Amino acid sequence: MLRTAPTRAGRTRATLEFLLHLPNVIRLYWRLFRDPRVAIWPKALLLSAIAYVILPFDLIPDVLPVIGEVDDLVILIVAARWFIQWCPPEVVREHAQAIDRRYEAAL
Repeated sequence: MLRTAPTRAGRTRATLEFLLHLPNVIRLYWRLFRDPRVAIWPKALLLSAIAYVILPFDLIPDVLPVIGEVDDLVILIVAARWFIQWCPPEVVREHAQAIDRRYEAAL
């Protein structure tokens, strides 16, 4: 099956969906970060990644066009994925369902 490139409308829709779900994703990370059932190591990883992005020192300086900013983004995305993967699945599921219920109640 031949895959075609996404259309402009498709990319716009995907971006809009991502932005609409972003507050819920942030809520999920916050709830997991505060949950005592999540080990300290995933929390330390996430905090380290956020600190790397915020603090002024970098492995690749931000003055280099594109590459300087991309390394911050890559580190944050990888750390965010590992954080979720290292959290107990039942705890992630519990918090995600609670956020969904809250979202549906607001509609």
